[in-house]
Amino acid sequence: MTMRFDGKVAIVTGAGGGLGREHALALAGRGARVVVNDLGVARDGAGASMSPAQAVVAEIEAAGGEAMANGASVTDFPAVQAMVAEATARWGSVDILVNNAGVLRDKSFAKMEIEDFRFVVDVHLMGAVNCTKAVWDGMREQGYGRIVMTTSSSGLYGNFGQANYGAAKMALVGFMQTLAIEGAKNDIRVNCLAPTAHTRMTEDLGAALPLEALGPELVSPGLLYLVSAEAPTRCILGAGAGGFERAYVTLTQGIHAVGPDAPEQVAARFEAISDRTGEIVPEMGAAQGMIELTKAQKAQG
Repeated sequence: MTMRFDGKVAIVTGAGGGLGREHALALAGRGARVVVNDLGVARDGAGASMSPAQAVVAEIEAAGGEAMANGASVTDFPAVQAMVAEATARWGSVDILVNNAGVLRDKSFAKMEIEDFRFVVDVHLMGAVNCTKAVWDGMREQGYGRIVMTTSSSGLYGNFGQANYGAAKMALVGFMQTLAIEGAKNDIRVNCLAPTAHTRMTEDLGAALPLEALGPELVSPGLLYLVSAEAPTRCILGAGAGGFERAYVTLTQGIHAVGPDAPEQVAARFEAISDRTGEIVPEMGAAQGMIELTKAQKAQG
């Protein structure tokens, strides 16, 4: 069946260009009413302009869709609340939130100023927190919501020069894990998208990647599934160049070690601790403690 979003209202942050623009166009093209949010800043967060958001709205309207531009900074919670209130007043609800807004201030950690670390975390992590908090009660009341956090392989696996960005992106995974549990009873499904795409965020990579194969429009099909009525929840979906993968946070079965020589046992048996045979994807954080207690009980006979 064709995936449609008729009657749904979506907010896409950072939608004035790149991935956000493609997400907004894709949602509108399948019937959603879209709030195109973009502060219109440079890649490092400097400046501001409504022009990028307005241009995307014009594209959507020219194609017969419905959209509205919004220039709120995701770091400004009252402004985000006002955006959600405006969308709700105009269209009746907010059903979909795509947390896509982001900035880069790349440097090795040794050279990175603490303010550059804080600012990137504020935009990526707290920006997503602000937007999600602003829509959360409405989604709970209506018994429906679809939320996507934009994570990154830099957070999942690390990348030189991106300690700030990676920390924020991995934090979004933890945020997603808990919200998916808390939102389940109200059919609020929360997922993460880890994109690989050629946008201004990756322009410095140059010849390191075949950029012509990494159009941002090739990521949006994954986004559409993650915000659809049939969406999963607690999924980390990788997407890029037409490829789609799923990442997991797993836990090995490990060992039991106690006594005065426990540190030495850990060192001597680290390969066994690392053995992925029988690893699990925990349903919640308590699973680690249950595995550890079970090993302890077995050791005690």
